[in-house]
Amino acid sequence: MKYKILPRPEKWIILGIPFLFLAGACLHFTYELTGKSFIVGIFSPVNESVWEHCKMVVLLTILWWSVYYICKSKSHSIDKNKWFSGALVSVFVSIITIPLFFYFYTEAFGIESLIIDILLLLFANFLGQLTGLHVYKYGKGINYIVAICLLAAIFIAFAVFTIFPPALPIFAAP
Repeated sequence: MKYKILPRPEKWIILGIPFLFLAGACLHFTYELTGKSFIVGIFSPVNESVWEHCKMVVLLTILWWSVYYICKSKSHSIDKNKWFSGALVSVFVSIITIPLFFYFYTEAFGIESLIIDILLLLFANFLGQLTGLHVYKYGKGINYIVAICLLAAIFIAFAVFTIFPPALPIFAAP
C-alpha cells in the first residue's frame, strides 16, 4: 500500500514541530484523565518533576519518526541508518533541552512561569526536530539497529525511573 498523502521526509520532520508540541501538551494531562493508569504513567508525566516533563517528547518523537519510516520505507528511498540516527538525535536533543533551559531560567533568574514552561516544550521540539533533520540530511548515521536499541533504552529508562525515581532533584516534584 502506498501512502502518497505523506510528504517528503524533510517536510514530515518539520511538520512534527507543531504536532509534537500539541500532542505533548495533551499528553501532560493523560495520566490524571485516565484515573492515574499505571500504563499511561509509563509514557506521560505522573508528577510535575522536570524528568517527568521530558516524557512529553520521548514516545511522541519516537512514534513520529517511526510511523513515517514504516509508511514510506518501501516507496521512498530512506536511508534507515540516517533516518533512525536523526530520530535518536531528535529525541536526545529534546530531552536535554528541557532541563537545561528550565534550570537556567528558574535558577539563574528565579522565574517561574507556566507560559515559559509551555514555550519550552515547543522550543525543545523545534530544536530536536531541526537537529534530527540535519543529521538525516547531512550525517552519515550509525547502524539503524544501534539507533533503535538506544531509542528503546531511552524509553525504558524513562519507564524505570518513573517507577523507581532516584533521589535527585530532577526527579522530585516541586
